Parts: sequence; structure tokens; C-alpha cells
Amino acid sequence: MSFGLLAALAAALLTGSATVLQAVGARRASARLPPGGAAALAGAFRQWPFLVGVGMDMLGFGAELLALDRLPLYEVEAVLASALAVTAVGAARVLKVRLRRSEWAGVAAVCAGLCVLAVSAGRDGPGRGSTALRLGVLLASLLLIGAGWAVVRFTDHRRAPLLGLVAGLQFGVVGVAVRVLPDPRLPDLLAEPSAYAIALAGLGGFAALTWAMQTGSVTAATAAMVLGETLGPAVIGVLLLGDRTRHDLTPLAVLGFAAAVLGALTLARFGDAEQPAGARPAG
Repeated sequence: MSFGLLAALAAALLTGSATVLQAVGARRASARLPPGGAAALAGAFRQWPFLVGVGMDMLGFGAELLALDRLPLYEVEAVLASALAVTAVGAARVLKVRLRRSEWAGVAAVCAGLCVLAVSAGRDGPGRGSTALRLGVLLASLLLIGAGWAVVRFTDHRRAPLLGLVAGLQFGVVGVAVRVLPDPRLPDLLAEPSAYAIALAGLGGFAALTWAMQTGSVTAATAAMVLGETLGPAVIGVLLLGDRTRHDLTPLAVLGFAAAVLGALTLARFGDAEQPAGARPAG
């Protein structure tokens, strides 16, 4: 197993575990404050499960950076989608949540899909992204911040899945921006649009996902996030950055990618991490 794949799996393990903790902290904060605003976001940071989840997410992002330097975008994003399988298995063992047969099938599909991807995926392509692409990811991060604000401001119904989709698209922008980022050396980095895209999209995605957890079904938000985070970067990697499969195994790679993502979607409910009935939020 390559170092890049190990790094991607470590990122999935960390972010999958962080999802449960952040959902618990966000729900505790929303019990005291109106969801979907700066106060609710700040309130989440006063909950220790949320803070631990944030720390795990930061470690997971570091592992993702290592993976993106060595693997095609489509492989990294599919592995990150498997974080939901980590969350499901963890919920089954730690939170005593019972997995149904369809959900065990989802775990199996994720694992099988990742195995197929490991066999069929090549190295990341030689393309590092044109100036237009690097400016494009910055523009996309700004537009998505505006989209997240509009969802919070003007939408009452289906707010959670819409915010989850915005968060996923932002995290996808982060993946693309990291991939096209030139050598991170000052002072050149200060003039690099993809560097600003990483910061803006990361913060925007984090805020959108937190608000999604506070305003509706985390299951719906997590499923939408997986779709937004995986599909866009995979297409950009193949079409614009030269990502390829090993020995022309494209159909096998497509099958593995689809199995991993669809398996993850069947497990989206494990983002909810609901507290037991009658439990009171802790301070």
C-alpha cells in the first residue's frame, strides 16, 4: 500500500470520527442559540466535542495534503468519502447504533470500491493548473460563500441539504486548489490566488457544514456534502490536470469510484450522532 493511500485513509479516519463529535457539539449549541448565524457558530466552539472534532479535522486536512501530493484527485476524494463508513462503524461500536443489512452492504461497497481504486488508479497527472484555473478556484470559493449566506438568509425548507452541498463544493474547491498550488514559498505565495482559495473555501465550507448540522437533518447534509466534495474534483482532475488510471483500467476505476461514493451515501445517517432520548445538553 502506497504512502499516499495510507495518508488518505488516515484523513478519512480522522474526519469520519470528527463528524460525530462536531454534530454533537453543534446540536448542543443550537439548543441555546438560534441556528444559522455567527452566534450559533461561536457557540459551537464552546462545546468540547466540537473543539475535539475541529482538531481532528485539522489533522485530517494535513493527511489529505500529503495524499493530494501523491494520488489522483478522484482517488483521494473517493477515499475521503469513505469517512462515512468510519463514522458508521464507530457509531455501531461506541454509540451502540445498530447497522442494518443495507448499511453493512454500504460499508462493504466502500471497502470494495477503495480496493478497486487502489489497483486501478495511477499517479496524479503532470498538470499543475493554468492561471485561469487558479483564478477560477478563487472565484468559486467567493461565489460559494455568497451561496451559503443566501441559503441561511432566504431559505427555510431544505436548508440542511443545501448547506451540506455548499460545504461539499467548498471542500472540493480546497482539494483542487491544493493540487494546483505552486511551490509554497514566500513572497510568491502572497500573490497566488489558489492559496487564498484554500483559506476562503476551507472556512466557508466549515461554516456551512456547522450551520447545516444546526438547522436540519445532518443525514441529508452529509449525503449532499459527499456528492459535492467528490464529483467535481474528480472531473477536474481527469479533464484538466491529466489524472489517469493504471494500464488503461479506466472502467475499473470508474466502477471503484462509484461503489465507494454510493456506499458512502447509504451511510449518511451516521453523521447525525443523535443524543439518547432525554439527554440534556452539557455546558
